[in-house]
Formats: sequence, structure tokens, C-alpha cells
Amino acid sequence: MSEPTLQERAARERALAQLARTVEACRKCEIGYTRTRSVFGEGDPCARLMCVGEGPGETEDATGRPFVGRAGELLTKMLAAIGLERDEVYICNTIKCRASYRDGNKVRNRAPTPQELANCRPYLDEQIAIIRPQVILALGAPAAKSFLGQAFQITRMRGRWFEGPHGSALMATFHPAYVLRQGGTALTETKRLVWGDLKAVRARLDELAAVAEAAAGSAAEPEQRSLF
Repeated sequence: MSEPTLQERAARERALAQLARTVEACRKCEIGYTRTRSVFGEGDPCARLMCVGEGPGETEDATGRPFVGRAGELLTKMLAAIGLERDEVYICNTIKCRASYRDGNKVRNRAPTPQELANCRPYLDEQIAIIRPQVILALGAPAAKSFLGQAFQITRMRGRWFEGPHGSALMATFHPAYVLRQGGTALTETKRLVWGDLKAVRARLDELAAVAEAAAGSAAEPEQRSLF
């Protein structure tokens, strides 16, 4: 994959901005009326890696940005561990509004309903089509199931490569929020598994970059003329 031109980057930025406005105006679901802000996504419009979570939480709902709470801080550290800055990747969720319910005086997160997932899916599909990431990292079982179906089991199937949309390579790992809920030996083991997944993502990105570089070098070689 060749480096995108400035014109291509600008075109993707415009397409994402237009889609973000569409998401902001969306009221297909009840959560479109109860959320504070839509959380479209952010990052490099030409990112090679896209990270997809389940949905916005309280902090994301307040700021309009994905993964900015404690789980977001851990995600930033996870990316840094494999040599990636947060703004080098693209980060988003399967749904763009906070799915919540009222518990007395508190508003709590809940899992999105199948209808909410279905209503938001075209927005995620279009994000992927615009950015065309080489690798998609699904964070947590709900995000993985949105790509791979309800039979996906993250404890058994995380860390494996699957074929993702538009020819991307897809892997699932534990959600940073899940990692933060662990303690003791469970935390040590979970961190070990996630680190292995992250190293595999880094290796796949490096492998794809090497293939692209070799192809570009081959194409640039001058034609050899025979003397005979």
C-alpha cells in the first residue's frame, strides 16, 4: 500500500467530517435523544490500524471523544508499547451514542441492543471504507461479535487472525476496561495475553509495510536492456 497523497488525505478528512455530521444528526435510536454528545471517532484518516470498541461511556459521552477515560488511558499506553502514538491510529466504537439506563439518581452504562447495533452499523462500515485500515483490532467481545458473529468467544478466539472488511486483517483482544477490572494473578495473566496480541498486531503491520516497500522498490527498478 503506497503512502496516501495530500489530496487523498484531505478527501478522507472531508468524507469523515461529513459522516460525523450525519451521525450527530442521527436519531434512529432512543439513545440519540438521551446521550449528551455523539462519539464519532478520531485519529488518522489514513491509519493503518483501526481500534474498535463497543460504545461510549460516561466520559466519552461528555467529551464526544472515544476512549478518554481510564480505559482510554490504558489503550494509549497499549499502543505506545508497540511504537504507535494515539493519533497514528483511528479509534471508534460499534455504536456512536452512549447506551445507558437510569438507576435511581445515577445513569449507568448498558450493552447496546441488537437494533441499536444494526442502526449504527452503516456508520462503522463507512468509516472503515473511508479509512481502509490494513489491520482492525476489536477491543472486547461485543466489538468482535459485531464483525464475527455471536458465536465468537473471546476467551478462546482472541489473538487469532480473521478476514476483516475490505481485505483488512482482523484480531480481537480484551477490552482495556476488562483489563482494569482484573486483580492479582488474573491481572498478570490478562496483561500477558493482551501483550501477545499487541505484538502480533505490530508484527502484521511491519510485515505488510515490508511487502509494500518491496513492491514499490521493484516497480521503481529501471528496465534492464540486453546488449545482445
